[in-house]
Amino acid sequence: MRTPLGRVRGLGSATSGTSDFWRQRLTAVAMVLLMIPVIVIVMSLLGRNQAGAAQILGSPLVAIIMLLFIVASTWHMKIGMQVVLEDYVHDEKIKLVAIMANNFFAVVVALASIYAILKLSSGV
Repeated sequence: MRTPLGRVRGLGSATSGTSDFWRQRLTAVAMVLLMIPVIVIVMSLLGRNQAGAAQILGSPLVAIIMLLFIVASTWHMKIGMQVVLEDYVHDEKIKLVAIMANNFFAVVVALASIYAILKLSSGV
């Protein structure tokens, strides 16, 4: 049950509101919109060597599309796993460690993926 003030502010019972809900929906819409271009890019990379991949990813538009998809998907993954952990891990200490590990993992995956795209797109 929410207080009238909580309803006005859009806050839930834990005063966290629906920001994670809307962020996850926003990232889902972004991934849907980026899915077709990403599939086309990945299919064009099939069977190519590193020089061919660097040539395709060297296009600023292609690199930007891939970077946007990486950011949206890792953010979406982080939020989704955090919701699962918050709902199904009941021990508070384990929950805190699991959420911290989830955040760390999402950042590492995003940074490694962004580094790979930037390195391939720069031709180094």
